[in-house]
This record gives sequence, structure tokens and C-alpha cells, in this order.
Amino acid sequence: MRTSRRFFLSGASALAAAVVAGGANAQDVIGDILKSSARGNWDDQFDARASEGGKVASTLPIFSLQTVAFTEQAVAQYQNIVGQGGWVDVPATKKLQLGVDDPDVVPLRKRLMVAGDLSQSAGISTAFDSYVDSAVKRFQLRHGLPADGSMGKYTYAAMNVSAQIRLGQLQTNLQRLREKAGTLGNRYVLVDIPAAQIEAVENDRVVLRHTAIVGKIDRQTPIVNSKINEIIVNPYWNAPVSIVRKDIIPLMRKDPDYLKNSHIRLFAPDGSEVDPMNVDWSTDDAAKYRFRQDPGSENAMASVKINFPSPDGVYMHDTPQQSLFGKMLRFDSSGCVRVQNVRDLVTWILRDTPGWDRQHFEAAIKTGENTPIQVTNPVPVHFLYLSAWSTGPGVVQFRDDVYALDGNNELQITSAL
Repeated sequence: MRTSRRFFLSGASALAAAVVAGGANAQDVIGDILKSSARGNWDDQFDARASEGGKVASTLPIFSLQTVAFTEQAVAQYQNIVGQGGWVDVPATKKLQLGVDDPDVVPLRKRLMVAGDLSQSAGISTAFDSYVDSAVKRFQLRHGLPADGSMGKYTYAAMNVSAQIRLGQLQTNLQRLREKAGTLGNRYVLVDIPAAQIEAVENDRVVLRHTAIVGKIDRQTPIVNSKINEIIVNPYWNAPVSIVRKDIIPLMRKDPDYLKNSHIRLFAPDGSEVDPMNVDWSTDDAAKYRFRQDPGSENAMASVKINFPSPDGVYMHDTPQQSLFGKMLRFDSSGCVRVQNVRDLVTWILRDTPGWDRQHFEAAIKTGENTPIQVTNPVPVHFLYLSAWSTGPGVVQFRDDVYALDGNNELQITSAL
């Protein structure tokens, strides 16, 4: 699966070599760029010409053998960029966006050209024109940021990570890819933890992609390799001991009606129900009880739970807090994975389970009754950690190293801002 250097020099990598050629410092841009058109017309059909690389969106699975090959190309590309002096830092002092004319747009253009997000034909100029706008959006998409074209603090921070560090990130993650790519099965669900993203894969193609909420830095989502064997409609939620200790007991000390208002009932080890008023909440003794939340609109898992064997007791589920999926930083859970548009994913998982088409599934939700469903042909599920990869020539994806597994503090971008 290793690819030749000749192949890597096509597309965006050729642009990167051209921009940095002729000097040890990437701030020196070759003359034909300097002499090219100062700015693009804002009404041009610029999208197709804004970059030298391919489209960022792809149906290629992250852990495919093709991704390994493209990531090997990306490593070669970034080795070349590093060898030529890397890229220029962009001053992170202003909110640059479409319509602005500012000297800082010049280093921004150079930075975007080196990585292949901006074509040479856009030229060097102080104008933040339609070409730069499109290139910034492409950069943001490649880094898992909202593609709004505006240079905010997170975009600046991602942009000013050095080429040397990005190369190291690619090399670290290439090893992870080589270990797992091609081994996950023909039909599976993947949770990429740093990307907070879920792929439903079939026949080496992503058929569904979902935004996810994964574990906080201090309550990390673990690596998992299992099989989805059960879907629970209108699930009960049994609070883990960690949440009982860290969250529920402190809440009960502040508000004695918290359990009642949240429809959470308390059960002793022998299965008998316990009145919360008879518990001493000034201690942690309550952790010996089982806290079970009834199905309903306030249930922590909302409409559905996706179950599979896991030594850490994690699972995937719906959530009543749908607004969290719109956040850029989606590291808010206690280790389990919340799934946006989860009903689409469950319908796909239940495809081979007789009597559980979308219509029947939706009807079961409306009853409000707890309904476990055994999955015919259990679907493999993998929670894996990948923060850098490539899905095509010039399409190099980077995500924050949220759990500090890549070996460089500068890659924990969002936690430092």
C-alpha cells in the first residue's frame, strides 16, 4: 500500500513544493505568484479553483486501506514542506474575513498556499477576497472547525501549529491506521473519538455520518471493539457510580427534590425501592444504591440506547440535549457516546432484524414503554482514536489531540484556549 513519491507530487503537494522552493524559508514565495493577479473578482466561480486539492467531503471510511495510502502520501507531502522550511505564522491579532483589506492577509494567503488550500492563481494581495474565503473554509473543514470563513482564535491556533508538529501527528496516526485499517469488517460502526464523529460503513463506503458527543478530558471515552447486540427503545438510565459520586450526591445536597423532579428512583442492593428522604446525603453512602431514571422526555438517554458488551460499561445513546451537537467542542459526556440523528443509525443497525423497520421503531418510541430489541446479525462497533488522516490527494484532516495521546502538547489546541 505504499505509494511512490512521484504520485505524491501531484495536486496539492506540487503546489506546496512550488511555494516553498528556492529558499529555506517558506516566507519567500516564488515570483510567478507575486506577479499574478492581485485579487479575484468576488462574483467569480471561484469554488472549483480555490484549491489545488480534492474535495474535503468524502464517503471513504477513515479506517480503509485507501486512507492508509493517502495518509502515506500526506506524510511525504509534509516531509517536503518541512524540508523546505515549513510555513509562515499568521498574526493572530485581527478577525480577518471576507471584504477585509489588511496586510495580514498576505501571510494568510502564503500559509493557505503551502498546505494546498489556496491556488497559486489567487495571487498575493492584502485583500481577503472570495478565493481566500473559500480557502479558509476548506482549511476549517479539514481541521473539524465550523466552515464560516472567519479567522477566529481556533482557526488561528490550528493554522499556526508548525509543519514539523503536523508531520509528527501524521506519522503517529499513520501507525494507528496501519494497525486497524481493513480489519474492521464489511459492515460496522466507527466512533472516531478526537473527531467526535461516527461513521456507519458498508462495503468500504460511509453510508451514514453522525455528529457525536464523547467523553470529557477527565472522563474519557475508552477504546472499544465490540458488537452491537441490543437496541433498547425508551430505556431506563442507570447512573454509573462515578456520576452518582461526582454529580448526583452534590446535587441532592443542594436540592433535596432533585431525584423526584428528574424521575430518578433509588433501589437498595436487594432490589427494594428506597425513599431518598431516608438517605444521609452528607456522606457518600448513597453510592451503594442503584439510581434508575424512568423512560421519558427527561431521561438522560432520551428515546434509545445502543448496547454492546464493554468492560468499561459504555454505550451509545440519544440525548435530550440536542443543542450540544451544534457546539464546536463536543467533549461533554462521562464516557458514553451521544449520537445526533440516532434514529437513522438505529434503523440501519436493525435492517436485518425482522419486524423492526423505521415505522415500527418510531411507533415503539411513541408508546413510552421500555422495549429491548435483540439485534439480528450484531453489528461490529469500534471506538478508536485517530487525530490525523487523509482521504484523498491534498485532503489532509487534522483534529485536536484531546486526550493527549499524540505526544505533543501543542496539539491539545482547544483545551489551551
